Amino acid sequence: MYLTFEQYFEQYPDTDIEAENFESLEKRAETDINGLTFNRISAKGFDTLTDFQKSLVRRATAMQVKFINENSELLDSPLSGYSISGVSMSFDKSKTVNVCGVTTSNNVYNVLMQTGLLYRGLG
Repeated sequence: MYLTFEQYFEQYPDTDIEAENFESLEKRAETDINGLTFNRISAKGFDTLTDFQKSLVRRATAMQVKFINENSELLDSPLSGYSISGVSMSFDKSKTVNVCGVTTSNNVYNVLMQTGLLYRGLG
């Protein structure tokens, strides 16, 4: 687990997420973080990261938990957008990123970018 409920609560003290629901949200966020980082964390192990990287991964995981919680209905929908009676809804592409099938906010992606784990090159 990259993040405990207590660590999440420190970052978001006004959360509406219950402790018993947190684990499933954290697992989903962790899977998303692994996808965004090309499974570098799970391959090497979280404990092999530097303290700086661990801190950023925890922060990004907390942000992704919040993003998932707030947008789960849209994230789980197979629709990319919809319109009812002239009112349409879709993700603002300037505020979200979709990498390898993972949708997240630009903020989460920018935090992970600082870890060096998003590098797409070899070596």
